[in-house]
Amino acid sequence: MRAASLSTHDRIVYLKLESDLPTASFKIRGALFSLSERVRAGEVAEVVAASTGNHGAAVAYAGRQLRVRTTIFLPTRPNPVKAPRIRELGASLVETGPDLTAAIDAAHEYAARIGAFFLHDASDPDVPVGAATIGREILLERPETGVIYVPVGDSALIRGVASAAKHLRPASRIVGVVAERGPADYLSWQRGRVVETASADTIADGLAVRRPLAPNVAAIGELVDEMRLGERRRVAHGDRVFSHGTNRSWRSPPRPLPWPRC
Repeated sequence: MRAASLSTHDRIVYLKLESDLPTASFKIRGALFSLSERVRAGEVAEVVAASTGNHGAAVAYAGRQLRVRTTIFLPTRPNPVKAPRIRELGASLVETGPDLTAAIDAAHEYAARIGAFFLHDASDPDVPVGAATIGREILLERPETGVIYVPVGDSALIRGVASAAKHLRPASRIVGVVAERGPADYLSWQRGRVVETASADTIADGLAVRRPLAPNVAAIGELVDEMRLGERRRVAHGDRVFSHGTNRSWRSPPRPLPWPRC
């Protein structure tokens, strides 16, 4: 959708709207594809995930569609809008820990203990393949696109979008946007190694990551051309201006992700 208020005489800006998808988020692309692949490979008695809201809703929706019992771990005092929606989709909720990192650790331990499928969107290889369909749709509909801005939380979205975009249009630039008060991905990309922060206190709870995974840091180092920090007040108001942009000159050739078979 063309964004007239963001466009200028020499720059046309389009928004890729994902809010009309089930659960009103792009997360359904990766969650449904990943769980479908796992179910195709064999019986799944229970799927477990940790989330601040959107990934949990996506996994709950996928579990309901595929008739798989679902348990979602959320940080204590979760988003008051998102948590009820996850429950409405049939998932069991467990609130634990002060933040997403603690909820992830608890979910991983629970899944390992009972032998459930832990669908972790930061490490599951099929999640960014689902997200890659976004990059493909952008370039097929607007092949002239030169720069794609992508929010960065667990990085599955930007890894998928970037891989598809670079595959279809190698000259396209990928710019990641990280919440200023949750800068772990930004610092990790900048330094080329995992940087864990003490907190991730941001209103953009889906971007509240304080411990990126090493393989993901390596991947965005290859695929992402620039990273920017979104100022807190501008993130809260949905503004388009970002601060502290960083552009590195080095980048290895990207490794294309496989395309979904469905």
